[in-house]
Amino acid sequence: MSNIEEAALDAPEAREARAAAGSAAGAASLSAAALLAACGGGGSDAGASGGSAGPNAGLTPGQYRYTAPASDEDAARFLLQAQFSASDAEKWLDARGYNAVDGNTYFDQSYPGDFMIWQQLMKSPDAVRKRLALALSELFVVSINGITGDWTSYAIAQYWDVLVQGTQGTFRALLEEITLNPAMGLFLNTKGNQKENAAGRQPDENYAREVMQLFTIGLAQLNPDGTPQLGADGQPIPTYAQADVSNLARVFTGWDLDISGGGGTAYGSNRTIYPTSRATRRMVLTAARHSTLAATFLGTTVPANTDGATALRIALDAIAGHPNVGPFIARQMIQRLVTSNPSPGYVARVAAAFSDDGHGVRGNMKSLFAAVLLDDEARGPAGLSDPSFGKLREPMLRFVQWGRTFGLESARSSWKLDDQSDASYRLGQSPLHAPSVFNYFRPGYVPPSTAMAANHLVAPEFQLANESTVGAYLNYMQDKVRNGFKVDAPEVPQHTYANYVTDIAASYANELPLAADAAALVRRLNLLLCAGQLGGATQNQIVNALNATPVTASSSSSARLDRVCAAVLMVMASAEYLVQK
Repeated sequence: MSNIEEAALDAPEAREARAAAGSAAGAASLSAAALLAACGGGGSDAGASGGSAGPNAGLTPGQYRYTAPASDEDAARFLLQAQFSASDAEKWLDARGYNAVDGNTYFDQSYPGDFMIWQQLMKSPDAVRKRLALALSELFVVSINGITGDWTSYAIAQYWDVLVQGTQGTFRALLEEITLNPAMGLFLNTKGNQKENAAGRQPDENYAREVMQLFTIGLAQLNPDGTPQLGADGQPIPTYAQADVSNLARVFTGWDLDISGGGGTAYGSNRTIYPTSRATRRMVLTAARHSTLAATFLGTTVPANTDGATALRIALDAIAGHPNVGPFIARQMIQRLVTSNPSPGYVARVAAAFSDDGHGVRGNMKSLFAAVLLDDEARGPAGLSDPSFGKLREPMLRFVQWGRTFGLESARSSWKLDDQSDASYRLGQSPLHAPSVFNYFRPGYVPPSTAMAANHLVAPEFQLANESTVGAYLNYMQDKVRNGFKVDAPEVPQHTYANYVTDIAASYANELPLAADAAALVRRLNLLLCAGQLGGATQNQIVNALNATPVTASSSSSARLDRVCAAVLMVMASAEYLVQK
């Protein structure tokens, strides 16, 4: 990659911000052009994939047909896929005093981790990396709900940092960081996992199973285009057997929290609270607890009496080098960022970019994401009219897009946005709060008794959609779009009415001047929220609904804000918005 191309996913969001908050005309095109140029260095020749030729066939690495947006709508479409509309997470927590051992008992609470991640998603200048990290968090699932012990907020902050950094390194390096991360160790039981003994104890198999099934290779052998390989009986060929899981589990024994250095702080009469570093440093090996039995899995053998660090290296090399990884990861990232039902050719091209970035590097994450976002199937106009193309926007993505687009700010810098996953009265989804390691939805979910099912299409995000969650989303957003969030700010040990204030709210600074012109307001929202994909009939319905309550340039500020918020809510409730193409 050139120096310009190396900036791919590093680019600060100043350019994107101008697209969302500045003049709609021209700014979006400039923003997307900059990002397209930056991401463009990561591609790979489609022919190298072994899959069927597609619209990128014949292009050399780093070349794509759609190298610049043709319109503001094209630019907005790219930005809404690549980001939401940079600082270290642990340092953010430290700066706000969440490392204190005092009456606030932050060491016992997970909610500061929520504050951290919402602040990063809403305000970090490197929005592209944060968007990609969020996609990775839905593949390499760790849930705050499944982490116990001291400093859980720091554990989840460190895990988030690993994912953010992992958008720019190699897949193999990311896999190792995830494997030895304390949050993952707590979530999938590698922390404290011990070798077999004479009494019949066996290593915990949780991580060994999930690292293969959910994180890297899946259940069935794949062709380079992501389609399953079939055996003589016409059924998919399994990637591994139970024996592979049991043997691989031996590799993940002996690892535990790094408790070296730093004394604790006495808390109460019988408890000691140790430094935050225990929740943030990579796990370390206790050799006496590591299994030294031979371990055979995925056609690889770790010889008997191999030390734990070497065994881990052999195992992760074997997993990361498996031929399934490219198409498995390619399809998952395409689903998270672009469309639920990518063509085999699209998957093959992205898998090829994963396998070789054009410079002999396997698993270059920049190359992977550039291939996902810049493929003709993502950028070309054909998908806009194809009913099988696109995906349902996840509730948390809608929420972050709203915040970034309309200047959400925390007046006192508290960013006290907590868990939003309650489906009865909130979003039904929140970052790093999945109900299980299977995330909020399955990649292969098919809504029953629908046209999608009849046409053999998957729609993962629809697993979150039902009568209750749809109503809860609308009610929740109706309140927050207009009124923002009341929180205790500044920080106080106990809730007091005097400190319970509206601290987090959107400004709508660029929309309020358009309040008196309903049609102009809807046109702007159509561009910024929908990439120009609102149908004419929907636009007319919204304009007519707005005009039913007259607003003029001389109307009160409250009346103008009411109109802007009503317009935002109606656009965000429309089918053309909810399905992203």
